Amino acid sequence: MSGRDQSSRPGLGRRDVLKIAAASAAAWAAIPAPVAEAASETKTMVDPASIKGILFDVQGTTVDFYATILRKGDVFTRAHGIEADWTRIADQWRTEYRHLLDQIIAGTIPWRSTDQIYREGLDNLLATYDWGPKLSPADRDQLNAVWSQLEPWPDSRPGLDRLSRKFTLSTLSNGSMASVVSIAKLGQLPFDCILTAELVKSSKPDPKVYALGQNALALKPEQVLMVACHKYDLAAAKKFGFNTAFVPRPLEFGPKGKVDLTPEPYFDLMANDFVDLAGKLGA
Repeated sequence: MSGRDQSSRPGLGRRDVLKIAAASAAAWAAIPAPVAEAASETKTMVDPASIKGILFDVQGTTVDFYATILRKGDVFTRAHGIEADWTRIADQWRTEYRHLLDQIIAGTIPWRSTDQIYREGLDNLLATYDWGPKLSPADRDQLNAVWSQLEPWPDSRPGLDRLSRKFTLSTLSNGSMASVVSIAKLGQLPFDCILTAELVKSSKPDPKVYALGQNALALKPEQVLMVACHKYDLAAAKKFGFNTAFVPRPLEFGPKGKVDLTPEPYFDLMANDFVDLAGKLGA
């Protein structure tokens, strides 16, 4: 999936640029000043010229799953005549997902795709609501599909467009292949390649997933940069031999969510967002 052909994509107009700037400013206003300053002032510990390929985490790092789930979930329940607190439901759903994924990683339950995990998690949480039984299997499938419609952060596409001129870009996600392909297509994200842990029937931080990224791009580990907002992902990527870039997403879990934004010694680079990342890599 090439990101080089820009002819089918509408250009960013002045209003689009202003929206991106406003959204980015609003997001960074929520970050404690010392953290924002750390990202701005951290020196790049990797030579951009040595990087040939960049791997991106998707959910949370590239796309804003929280706001998308709240918005699309609310539309869905209202259309079904249901009043629901999607702030609470989104947190429950993510918790159910994490619980099931951790069991898979630990080997206590068989592997399954994230689409299946989210669907199981949805059934579990709906059992706690009196309106849950009202939703048919088809309704639940429709609701579960929102995870394939996650919308990018405002800076993601502009930053990726710049980076695509200089580097080979690929996803490296725990999401299903179908969902990540859908997300990239809907968001018009210029990835050259779509890779997910589903291809090796595993999940990050399993080294097999990072090996997938390296082998698919036919690069040496030191020629690869892993970009994520999750520390466990970057710690594992660094151990595998990749360079690492931390892009904090303070609103990943919403305005009241708790996110660890502090720098770590295994970060080779910190950037405020994807546009800042492009600038620090000379793109």
